[in-house]
Amino acid sequence: MEQAHTARRAADGAQRVRAAQYVRMSTDHQSYSIDNQKDAIRDFADAMNYEIVATYEDAGRSGLNLEGRAGLQRLLADIETKIADFEIVIVYDVSRWGRFQNTDESASYEYRCHAAGVRIEYCGEQFTNDGSIGSDLLKAIKRSMAAEHSRVLSVKVFAGQSRLIRKGYRQGGSSGLGLRRLLIDRHGCAKTALALKEYKNLQTDRVILTPGPPDEIATVRWIYDEYVKAGRTELQIARSLNARGVVTDLNRPWKRESIRQILSNEKYVGNNVWNHQSCKLKKKKVTNDATRLVRADGAFEPIVDRRIFDRARAIADARSFRMSNDQMLVVLSRLLERYGTLSGPIIDAAQDCPPSSRYRKKFGSLLRAYMLVGYDPSQNYRFLDIRKRLREILEEVVQTTIASIDHAGGSAVRQGELGVLRVNDEFTVSIAMARCRNTPYGYPHWLAAPEQCIAPDVKVAIRMSPDNQTILDYLIAPANEIGGKPLNLVLNKRLAFNTFFFRSLDPLFALAERAAITAAP
Repeated sequence: MEQAHTARRAADGAQRVRAAQYVRMSTDHQSYSIDNQKDAIRDFADAMNYEIVATYEDAGRSGLNLEGRAGLQRLLADIETKIADFEIVIVYDVSRWGRFQNTDESASYEYRCHAAGVRIEYCGEQFTNDGSIGSDLLKAIKRSMAAEHSRVLSVKVFAGQSRLIRKGYRQGGSSGLGLRRLLIDRHGCAKTALALKEYKNLQTDRVILTPGPPDEIATVRWIYDEYVKAGRTELQIARSLNARGVVTDLNRPWKRESIRQILSNEKYVGNNVWNHQSCKLKKKKVTNDATRLVRADGAFEPIVDRRIFDRARAIADARSFRMSNDQMLVVLSRLLERYGTLSGPIIDAAQDCPPSSRYRKKFGSLLRAYMLVGYDPSQNYRFLDIRKRLREILEEVVQTTIASIDHAGGSAVRQGELGVLRVNDEFTVSIAMARCRNTPYGYPHWLAAPEQCIAPDVKVAIRMSPDNQTILDYLIAPANEIGGKPLNLVLNKRLAFNTFFFRSLDPLFALAERAAITAAP
């Protein structure tokens, strides 16, 4: 009835209704391409006398949850903050809105739009989304079908990955020190070695592991010899490598954990083992027991003798016997008596103490473990006050930015996230705090929280002084100029990105300034 009424209005020359389109393409159905969805939505809008005035897009994004879907997040934020200048959102079908495992989640996002006065229409469905019992029932069925499709697809993908693992092919992850990833074609012929962050581009190609450079192989074998024959600990080995200037395969200093990873990974003896951890359907990551591992022994050429590897595993098991909670607290109390203070680095450096990660896992947090041994961590947890101070500074900068842009003749409207602004209705600005911390070597290092707004046009980071009380400078960088690099990398490569650091936010205000146009004489 509503479609017929709208069509009659179009025939009578009524004003076109303003609408937005939301399109999403996941990696599982190429038939649902972005262009195909837009074509179908355009035809539907023409037939219904709608005018498409805005587009929200999530390309290559899973529909399992809202995280990472910047287009849908921006759509909801624009609607609920009354920025949206449209009455309708057109989506191709229910599955493009999302394949949420909890169907109530999908319904909640649609309800939020309706509550703000914007209705959702599905142009590819055989029902009208008019709130009738029939349409609500069909939507519930469609949402369940979309969720079930993801569950079935997850099972099929896992089975396919397991089959490839058993055939000896590598499934993701870096090669590791002393090894390299080799690309082979479907006939098993070698094509090329893959460098870090290089991936195959043909679906029929496969990846296997092969021995790497001789110097890296020598380092791996030296680590095993030091651990098994010399009886040294992971921490002692890591310190020796750092003192010699040897870095990991990721060009980073060695830590106890990185040494432990080499000593425990079966790829060094040629075994292909997978599914140590799983995170199916965007749920919480879980660690799997040995019965759920998928493996192919002898899949690759080994670079470590199996007998030495087994001895290393036996030594590691003997050294890291599972203490009870009470035993762990006794060791922690002795460590407190020895040093008079406690911290993660102190715990990790102690050879007779379990790593700090195990205390976090057993007691929920280090803070809880500290309290159980009678240690007041307030002096080490000054960061709680610092975090409050940083939030206050961020809010102050955001408010100042809005006021300054308004004063310059522009407009800045806050989006759903804390530090995200829409400026002059033309571009988005993401403002983040960059807290200063000292590295183990005493150098300052700036850390920025992960961006909630995906792909803003301009990235702004407030770099704090070493005491985290005053602002040092600002990073103001167009996203395309820094090539999508992680914000933390840009913040700490001062020389490489020197042109983007400023003492004030004036360059940002200048971007938003409106110039008066003088009439021609």
